[in-house]
Amino acid sequence: MSDGLQNKVIFQQVAELLQNARQQVLRTVNSTMTITYFEIGRIIVEEEQNGKDRAEYGKQLLKDLSKQLTKEFGRGFSIDNLENMRKLFLTFSKSETLSRILQIQKEQTVSAEFNKVDYQTLSSFFKLTFSHYIFLMRIEDEKERRFYKIESEKHNWSVRELKRQYDTALYTRLALSRDKEGILKLSEQGQIIEKPKDIIKDPYILEFLGLPELHQYSESQLEEKIINKLENFLLELGHGFTFVARQQRITFDDKHFRIDLVFYNRILKCFVLIDLKIGELKHQDLGQMQMYVNYYDREMRLEDENKTIGIVLCQTKSEAVVKYTLPENNEQIFASKYKTVLPSVEVLKELLENK
Repeated sequence: MSDGLQNKVIFQQVAELLQNARQQVLRTVNSTMTITYFEIGRIIVEEEQNGKDRAEYGKQLLKDLSKQLTKEFGRGFSIDNLENMRKLFLTFSKSETLSRILQIQKEQTVSAEFNKVDYQTLSSFFKLTFSHYIFLMRIEDEKERRFYKIESEKHNWSVRELKRQYDTALYTRLALSRDKEGILKLSEQGQIIEKPKDIIKDPYILEFLGLPELHQYSESQLEEKIINKLENFLLELGHGFTFVARQQRITFDDKHFRIDLVFYNRILKCFVLIDLKIGELKHQDLGQMQMYVNYYDREMRLEDENKTIGIVLCQTKSEAVVKYTLPENNEQIFASKYKTVLPSVEVLKELLENK
């Protein structure tokens, strides 16, 4: 190995160490600030509950505290921000997970020391930025709030990505394909991918493509838009997806066929084939996808890989057509609708309630 190449390798190793260190420092700072704000919220709440239950007292307390803290520590202690700290404590102190952490802390320390803030212990719960928690506190349903907290932690979602996933009702869409036990697991563990159905959403939300809801575009235009926004599409598909090919040609008996999009899921260790359809799903579309999946399983899949998954994305579908076209024990072929305009969370939640 030449000196120049050796130096380049060393530089990359050192650069990676520094980048990881910076990220670790940033995570530590964010966690420490959030814990501090949680403790400030606790002090405010305990003072309010100290025999002074008048609403006017609470308002005056925040006003005076904001003035003094701003004078001493600068920006960041407005009345609204102090109210957010108060709400942070009220919202998350009820969490069973945090209650267990605090109980363990209390048992491991003498009472005189318990009031001291144990940042190391609390950091196992508060892993996100304060801005994340401000958004999470807007979610009224506790199960749904827990789900988005877990997913943000697992996948390092920015606040922007967290908002996008909430606005597209990720929790509700995943819950639509699960029973009560499955919905409970979502709120306790986040999205766990163990079988093909776990990666399927219905509908998929493709608002980032900038396309109208009506069929004023062709399937090739839809595909082109997806390729141009591939990073966004991968996020919408979910965890573990990597892009393989577009318009993948397969040939047998001198006939050529093209699969619109081919992906690979690293978690399930299988190929995922996607066909795009404008308008209503037809039984022939499912039959064609079955052929694609069979071909990949017999000609492309390696021995240590799992069976191929096929997803037909369409604008509308008949559940009866899907039910009677696919076998009863089907675990490979799925039909999902897609939306190019963001539906309201209320509409998607109504679907869940009517399930």
